Amino acid sequence: MKKIFFILLLFALIGVFFTQEKSYAGGGASYPNGAEGFMAGAAPPPGFYFTNYFYYYAADEMKDNDGKSIDAFDKVRVVADVFRFIYISDKKILGGNYGQHLFIPIISTELDFKADVGPDNKKSYSDTNIPYFIYSPFILSHNFLKGKLHTVISLMDIYIPAYNQDDDNLANSGQNFWTFEPVVGITYLPGKFEFSIKAMYDFNTKQNDSPTLYGVNVDKTPGQEFHFDYSTSYALTKNLRIGLSGYYYQQITDDDYDLNSVSTVLRANLKQDEGHKSRVFAVGPGIHYKYQNMFFELRTQWEMEAKNKTEGQSTWFKFTYAF
Repeated sequence: MKKIFFILLLFALIGVFFTQEKSYAGGGASYPNGAEGFMAGAAPPPGFYFTNYFYYYAADEMKDNDGKSIDAFDKVRVVADVFRFIYISDKKILGGNYGQHLFIPIISTELDFKADVGPDNKKSYSDTNIPYFIYSPFILSHNFLKGKLHTVISLMDIYIPAYNQDDDNLANSGQNFWTFEPVVGITYLPGKFEFSIKAMYDFNTKQNDSPTLYGVNVDKTPGQEFHFDYSTSYALTKNLRIGLSGYYYQQITDDDYDLNSVSTVLRANLKQDEGHKSRVFAVGPGIHYKYQNMFFELRTQWEMEAKNKTEGQSTWFKFTYAF
């Protein structure tokens, strides 16, 4: 018990100092793309689990609707520490194990431009916050083909906002809109290989007083989004895997701005922005290691083919402890 307490305390203390990536473009961008890597569709056996995600994202480019760099943009840096608590029961529903999970993310962002922009008319914005809590009341996990095929379904991951958005901060980590996200994960294990995908679709509610580059705040309903994390790996030993992981993100529907209170000049710019859907693809190497009741995963991913979004590199370190 002392060892367990020390591990949890260590991660709690680190979380104070290391505080998901926002897209800084269209859509809600609530989910930190690439969070799940190897074995994303394989839920653990019945029990209680703690997972900690460390995340670093850096980008020196923001792409426009044609995929070209926006000259006025300089860089973005995001550091996050995300606590996840998972419970898988031995209760069976439709042949699968029932479970729940809860995420608590701490996010710190720095956003720099080459010109004065936004509500405060300045070049740099930063923020550290807990934007929301993610909770799923219904997770169902199955395995088939003698353990070669695994599936996980979350009926709905619910992003519960902390209502701590800073209306004058372009880099605000706080959030005052809800996201409802059905999730399906699949992992296939033919021999020493692993192939996984975690697919999600996001429905967002209205975001009041969303800050814009143009210096005004407007009510905005972020567009719906489809995205998936994926991985493929090979088992070098029973406990060690190496492979590739990444993600694909595509905004499906337009953002919707309430433009009634906006001046005619800005209305034209925002109306054009409504139709600029975000998109990005990423891939990179990773390693997964199991030691007794602990799991360690280190991955890095490079973004490409971005539109209406930052294009950069992310690094993930994931630790899981099985109680």
